[in-house]
Amino acid sequence: MAHTFLMEEGRWILQGQWLERNSVPIPVQGKTIVAWNHENWFTWVTKLIFPKSDRESIAFQYRGRLDAGESQYNFVLQQTLLGRVEGEGLISPSTIVQRYWVLSDAARGDSQSRSGFETLYRLNNDTYFLSSGILTGHSLTSIMEAQLERQR
Repeated sequence: MAHTFLMEEGRWILQGQWLERNSVPIPVQGKTIVAWNHENWFTWVTKLIFPKSDRESIAFQYRGRLDAGESQYNFVLQQTLLGRVEGEGLISPSTIVQRYWVLSDAARGDSQSRSGFETLYRLNNDTYFLSSGILTGHSLTSIMEAQLERQR
């Protein structure tokens, strides 16, 4: 079973729910673009919007390297909510799992460490289920669950 998300260039539509601690889930929508260059570097850009909320949009811009035949990769991420982030990912036959950590929260005046995770489960070539979370210290502060559909 070969992955199409991340492993191939493409455009994806995201729809799901965002839940923050002590609040109700709100709908989230987004668009994702994955691109590759000839030196095994990928770029993954996502923008999330919250159509039934006054919550500001969240933008993600990943850049990573994955050599042919490898299942582990590293990446850097610039995200509007967390700032500069580093992470790593593992690719199994049915999932892509990533974990990341914020490089410095000092500029935000925040002494708590922040980290997160993302799991993309392949349903078929054109559909993935995404489950993700953001942690402050050891506590979950927000989670998202969504479906990604490849655009043709």
